Amino acid sequence: MTKEEELFHQIAHDIPEGKEGKMFGALCVKSPNGKSGIMFWKEDMIFKLEGNILEEALKLEGAKPFDPMGGRPMKGWVQVPNKHSKKWNYYAKISYELVKNIKK
Repeated sequence: MTKEEELFHQIAHDIPEGKEGKMFGALCVKSPNGKSGIMFWKEDMIFKLEGNILEEALKLEGAKPFDPMGGRPMKGWVQVPNKHSKKWNYYAKISYELVKNIKK
């Protein structure tokens, strides 16, 4: 297990009511409503964000809209490279709060 994957598991463990699962075959954290806003993908973290926080994350060097299939980025999702792993916990908490309030 890489240090990045270990960090994902630690972040997932520290989120109250968060439960590890899978999304698109990748590790993710799901809220009680079954929605996910946090994924671990190719040694990076993917977050569902909006507004100023989304723009802030996209300004990080190497960050980009999440585009798992190429050519069709997912709206509101940002891929934050592992070189910014110190910010992952911050974005994970914001993302989790966002998705846990989505109605089923």
